[in-house]
Amino acid sequence: MQKNIIQQLHPMTKFFFALFVSAAVLIIPGYIFSFLVFPILLLIAAAAGIAKEFFGTVMKALLFLLIIVFLMQLFFYPGDHVIGQWGIFKWTEEGLNYGLTLTSRILAMGSAFILFFRLTEVRDFVKSLEDAGLPPMGAYVVLSTLQIIPEMRRHANTIMDAQKTRGVETEGSMLTRAKAFIPTLTPLILSSISSTEERAITLESRAFSAPTKKTSLHKLTKSTADRILPFVYIIILVGMVLWRILA
Repeated sequence: MQKNIIQQLHPMTKFFFALFVSAAVLIIPGYIFSFLVFPILLLIAAAAGIAKEFFGTVMKALLFLLIIVFLMQLFFYPGDHVIGQWGIFKWTEEGLNYGLTLTSRILAMGSAFILFFRLTEVRDFVKSLEDAGLPPMGAYVVLSTLQIIPEMRRHANTIMDAQKTRGVETEGSMLTRAKAFIPTLTPLILSSISSTEERAITLESRAFSAPTKKTSLHKLTKSTADRILPFVYIIILVGMVLWRILA
């Protein structure tokens, strides 16, 4: 599948954009700007052809967290202007404003990095870090860290499918799923250890720890946009900081 213009950007350009969004929502006060960031990111995802996947991932990863954080701040943030009460809980204007501000920033920053990883392959990101000067050992640590959860999820799904073929009930209530999941822990841990050992042997067979300069078949190139956009991010951030100071 051919990548569109947004996906063809260098991984570091997209990573700098995620950092730019995170810094911008911390600089700009209030929650209106931070909440507006998510629709903008959604439009970028739509332009890249991944709007549905991006929106679904954000909802699964952040919705429950945002609700919990907002309710905690609404009910327990100190304030003098009480605007409502539910039982023994009172919510104040200060708690409402801080809850909206905090959740809007979490939504913006989390969505920015979710969009980054939806637009960027892990191997491209790690290769860009290595090109930027990260040692091969550090690049491998980053790669392994980013891949460990998806890999363990695939192993767990494989084990659960194997249990289904043996007649084990794996679907139904939460209790039933918990009973089915516990027996998967032992083979999951053992398979993860075995996979780690296999990776170590594979790396050594390719002279990974040899004290020589490493070469790679995977190459990344930078376009004109990749050279200009980081400076644009910096200029905008400097303008925001000056605006906050002078405002």
